[in-house]
Amino acid sequence: MKITGIKVKTVKVPLKEPFHISLGTITHAISAVVKVETDEGLCGYGEGAPGVLITGENLEGTVESIKHFEQSLLGTDPTDIEKVYWILDRAAAHAPCGKTAIDIACYDILGKKAGLPVYKLLGGYSNTIETDITVGINGPEIMAEKAAAHVRNGFDTIKTKVGTGLKEDVARIKAIREAVGPDVKIRIDANQAWSAKEALQIIERLNEYDIELVEQPVKAADFEGLEYVTKNSKVLIMSDESCFNAKDALRLAKRRAIDVLNIKLMKCGGIREALKINAICETAGIECMLGCMAEETNIGITAAASLGAAVRNITRADLDATFSLSNLPFEGGIGTECTKTLVLPEEPGFGFIGLK
Repeated sequence: MKITGIKVKTVKVPLKEPFHISLGTITHAISAVVKVETDEGLCGYGEGAPGVLITGENLEGTVESIKHFEQSLLGTDPTDIEKVYWILDRAAAHAPCGKTAIDIACYDILGKKAGLPVYKLLGGYSNTIETDITVGINGPEIMAEKAAAHVRNGFDTIKTKVGTGLKEDVARIKAIREAVGPDVKIRIDANQAWSAKEALQIIERLNEYDIELVEQPVKAADFEGLEYVTKNSKVLIMSDESCFNAKDALRLAKRRAIDVLNIKLMKCGGIREALKINAICETAGIECMLGCMAEETNIGITAAASLGAAVRNITRADLDATFSLSNLPFEGGIGTECTKTLVLPEEPGFGFIGLK
């Protein structure tokens, strides 16, 4: 089988409402959807969703990187995942969203060729994964109301954004805990908002309301600060922006700078690199979470959920991006139903059909 062409189309889907984090506001899911075509008639679909607030990439750059990759990939067998990985590695130093789009599409083709859903190819530990659901930054009353509504809808883990100030954050978590009761897990995500010393003080206050873990309390490059917080916090500490690839994961694992690591396909360049990250963490005794960008559609979420369900060391998921979309631009895969249990398609590949 040989790649004969790669088509790319941009999609822009409004969110049901703006999503606020400490780094900024997101209003649309914006991504580059690719179709990898082959000489056997099989095609695979993938997505690069550049979250500029996290990865620094934009849509125009992602599209251009995909077009650049096409020239290097023509004539390559897309089921040779290892070969594809190293061709992409040589073609561009970074560009993780563009690489992710190609990677997902190639795994889609591999599943179709093998006649198996991708979650089985990746390990087959389960065909389902449970996700939390995220509450963006807002007033305490509004956040508490949203969290309570999610619990009524069956969710037992709430992830909430914080990072605008101690007084405001304490009020938010207090209100959420009172609204959801004692049995619901609360995860908080600061998106790099604090210094290490601030983080410990704020986490201690927030833990008065029983929080499960804190995601990315300090700046992405502050590995020393992250290590300091982890070693002095009673609450589990998880990295996000501090880990883009397997090299970052190895640095964090060597320092014991985290308790949990959040893998996102759009940060690391796709499933192949994500498997490396998880293997490093599993060897070091560090559990992983599978996360997503708010800009992703059901293509990226289906791919991420397939990986998260497939391997045992990924014990948590934050794969709620499709719940916020006003509509789906793509048929197949995981839909918009707002439910904590994501069920993987049993069709070969990811179960993708095509753009609507």
